Amino acid sequence: MKKTASIHKIHLIAISGVGMAAIAGLLKEVGYNVSGSDAGIFPPMSTLLERSKIPCKIGFDKSHIAPDTDCVIIGNAVSRDNPEVVETLSRGIPYYSMPEALRIFFLDDKKPLVITGTHGKTTTSSLLSFVLTAGGLDPSVMVGGIMKNFNTNHLMGKGDHFVIEGDEYNTAFFDKGPKFLHYRPHCAILTSLELDHTDIYANLDAIKDAFKNFVRLIPKEGLLVASDDPNVLEVIKEAKCQSATYGFTPEADWRADGIYSQEGVTYFDLFHHHQKITTVKSPMIGRHNIKNTLAVIALTHHLGLSIDAILNGISLFQGVARRQDIVGEVNGIIVMDDFAHHPTAITETLLALRLRYPTKRLWAVFEPKSASSRRNVFQKEFAVAFEQADVTIMANLFAPEKLPEEIRLHPDQIIVDLKSSGREGYYIPTADEIIPFLVQRLAPGDLVCIMSSGGFGGIYTKLVAKLKEKFSSY
Repeated sequence: MKKTASIHKIHLIAISGVGMAAIAGLLKEVGYNVSGSDAGIFPPMSTLLERSKIPCKIGFDKSHIAPDTDCVIIGNAVSRDNPEVVETLSRGIPYYSMPEALRIFFLDDKKPLVITGTHGKTTTSSLLSFVLTAGGLDPSVMVGGIMKNFNTNHLMGKGDHFVIEGDEYNTAFFDKGPKFLHYRPHCAILTSLELDHTDIYANLDAIKDAFKNFVRLIPKEGLLVASDDPNVLEVIKEAKCQSATYGFTPEADWRADGIYSQEGVTYFDLFHHHQKITTVKSPMIGRHNIKNTLAVIALTHHLGLSIDAILNGISLFQGVARRQDIVGEVNGIIVMDDFAHHPTAITETLLALRLRYPTKRLWAVFEPKSASSRRNVFQKEFAVAFEQADVTIMANLFAPEKLPEEIRLHPDQIIVDLKSSGREGYYIPTADEIIPFLVQRLAPGDLVCIMSSGGFGGIYTKLVAKLKEKFSSY
């Protein structure tokens, strides 16, 4: 990476987003003077920023743009009328979106490996990063979650490759194109393709068009590793590079079969072009994670790692924070945090937990927080997804007042639908109401999976604390 000579001091507006905090850490690591601001800065991003010794201001004010600021990076949730944006524009300071800044400062002398798709991006990116690192290729990395093996969401390596989690969401208020179009993919993994981000994509065809534009960017000498999902197979026809498919269908180039789980470990037979290569041992549970593992095997094999080196990396992978992440166990009750917020992801998560914990009573607690999950486009699909749980608790959607009534999700109706299917469910609007409800009813042998794409009122740690308080008095 070549340091831009004319730039020394960089300010990031909305620094506590996962991608913004990651690029802030990377910039600091290579020698820039970095500062930032946000409406609020909370763990784990606050911890990462503190560790990097990056000064951050709470709130937005024009005074946060220091006189000697050379450029500004603007987060995609920031609007044109933000006072720091106004100050940046009025002073004529150069500014970039996060994806554009990543390209300018880091990607010119790297080979980007971009992982994209509706589901599994963060886990696949993190697994790929660790397998490459364990294999000695020393990649640079920027992903959308905390990689437990590294306790961070970014790495500045000396190797040729840069692993990037590629998002199809809007880039910035001044750039309404998808983020991943900035990343100059040398190789890519496309995990899945479904309707999502319904606040900006009108339908599935609009999302397919965005991904078609992305796969066209991969050069002829690159590789596109693609799931055997029908929507993905349609999109990859637009690619000019070679492709390799993966999944469970007989036609997939890389295929898993003979799947079983034992003592929290997944085993499956790995086939390449219909020939059995080996048996894979993975610490990750669930069919979706088997597919994520297949994708990483296909790409790292292409990049020159031996099967033995790949298997070693997979076996030592510790996972990603907020993906089936156990935050506490009290008196035989497991409290788990998971980022799932799309009906398909919820289904896969709950099925994986059924496989891993077949005898436990499974509670699902959900806060509709993401832009798509707060809209009624998935009203019926959510009710079907939560049928996989023994008991479901639906909270009210985050900031419902920001959506017109006619397009809002109705979590209370999801509970009505679940009950009509013979499942147990409760609509309890807030985290502070859910916690005492759970504390009163949870019993040894229960598993509570709390799902949200946000902080959910700190419910994870608060619930564990209240359970400890209850059972310590017994």
